[in-house]
Amino acid sequence: MASARSALLHLLHECKNMRELKQIHTQIIKSPLLPKDDQNFLITRLLFFSAISESGSHGYAIDVFRAIENPNLYEYNVMIRAYACRKIGGRDEALSFGSLLLYKQMLWDGISPNCLSFPFLVKECTSRVDGGAGRSIHGQAVKYGLDSDVFVQNSLMSMYSECGFLSTARKLFDETPARDVVSWNSMIKGYLKSGSLDEALKLFRKMKKRNIFTWNSVITGFVQGGRPKEALELFHEMQITGGDIVRPDKITVASVLAACAHLGAIDHGIWVHGYLRRSGLDSDVVIGTALVDMYGKCGCVDKAYEVFQEMPKKDTLAWTAMISVMALHGFGNEAFGLFKQMETAGVKPNHVTFVALFSACAHSGFVEKGRWCFDAMKHVYLIEPQLYHYACMVDILSRAGLIEEAEQCIRSMPMKPDTFVWGALLGGCQIHGKVELGARVAQYLIDLEPLNHAFYVNLCDIYAKACRFNDVKRIKSLMKERGIKKEVPGCSMIEINGFVLEFSVRGSPNVEMEGLLWILNQLNNDISRDNDTRFRESL
Repeated sequence: MASARSALLHLLHECKNMRELKQIHTQIIKSPLLPKDDQNFLITRLLFFSAISESGSHGYAIDVFRAIENPNLYEYNVMIRAYACRKIGGRDEALSFGSLLLYKQMLWDGISPNCLSFPFLVKECTSRVDGGAGRSIHGQAVKYGLDSDVFVQNSLMSMYSECGFLSTARKLFDETPARDVVSWNSMIKGYLKSGSLDEALKLFRKMKKRNIFTWNSVITGFVQGGRPKEALELFHEMQITGGDIVRPDKITVASVLAACAHLGAIDHGIWVHGYLRRSGLDSDVVIGTALVDMYGKCGCVDKAYEVFQEMPKKDTLAWTAMISVMALHGFGNEAFGLFKQMETAGVKPNHVTFVALFSACAHSGFVEKGRWCFDAMKHVYLIEPQLYHYACMVDILSRAGLIEEAEQCIRSMPMKPDTFVWGALLGGCQIHGKVELGARVAQYLIDLEPLNHAFYVNLCDIYAKACRFNDVKRIKSLMKERGIKKEVPGCSMIEINGFVLEFSVRGSPNVEMEGLLWILNQLNNDISRDNDTRFRESL
């Protein structure tokens, strides 16, 4: 009898698919040699495989669970975990909040939860971004005296952070006596997601031990938060302080490449590419796509194409990235050539692919191809145009001077045009001197966003090109009355010997501006002397 149990348990451990599992299930039920206790034990193991394993089936697990006469705490926890982790085989709507309903049934059956129950219940609330349900589960954890468990606390911190209750998450964090690295990571991730980057950095600086998830969170957060230069600085700090304990992984590399792309830091990007080769990290489709994007945005179109060609597998995002690079640099025909290759390869385009194609049309003046893209997207690829697709189409038509057709495109929209759509039309009016229409559109945008300085500037530009300087003065006076000015100055960045330097009208924190201005004045004086000499020699 013991050998029968051992044999069946071994088969369960070696099980690779549901067909084998069903055969083992039949043997467990039909075997005359198995005592009831052994049968129950094996059914529990079978339930775990069905519910948790990648090869399992949640639907089958539900049937097994329902057949158990009196489920115990372990079996309830297995199913709660399965529901929370979404092992549901496409039946998401039917099993909405399944773990919470199962928890209620467990209490009804007189079974008290343990510290393994709550992290997955909280995970359900986190994935649903349901702070109300999360608070209720928190109350249950307090009721059963399990709220001091570090795993429960970490899951609660993560839930409150994800649901936007940062102050509650921080209070819980501060009150937790035994914080581990997961506790710190949850809090940092919450700050990063909400956009208070400096608070995340303060917390990060206080950490004594940091794992790769910590570094990846803060580096990625700063890239996505529009501070790529600091993200690169953090990456260099990670290399210096992490040593062999914390080494960059694919997520780190992808984030750093995105930072290089934002900054145009080609030297950094080339170094990261070399690091990939030296470290032996697999350059999968995600990393390959990031490399294509980085080289393209840094102006190295040939290198981007070389990386793209070397990719053994190319998905929709990879093709779209390469098409976007061609579009960005004005290679419209090449972008459409790639699109044809993409079709031939059997890779389906998505809504972002068409944004890239529209960009190619706008940069290369392909009006007819733009019309074709818009029609094909709807009727061939069955992709319903979104606001940004309409903005792209209006931009193509407006740039080409087809203002009336652009207006008709806006009128045909099934949704209300946003500022990007109207802004595209306004751009066309500026280029082609459509003063009256441009003034109306600009005034409409000003009414929509009265504090946005860009629309006032656009309107001034339209009036100035039409020599209506009194109107220019009027708009500038209006801006002054409303206290509207350009708060963030335009800036340029340049990479020299691996250092990224930033310049704006306010100066540069990295460069001795007085010395730089002296050199510029000297060059200006030299040019002026040369011009004077040429002028005298021509007399």
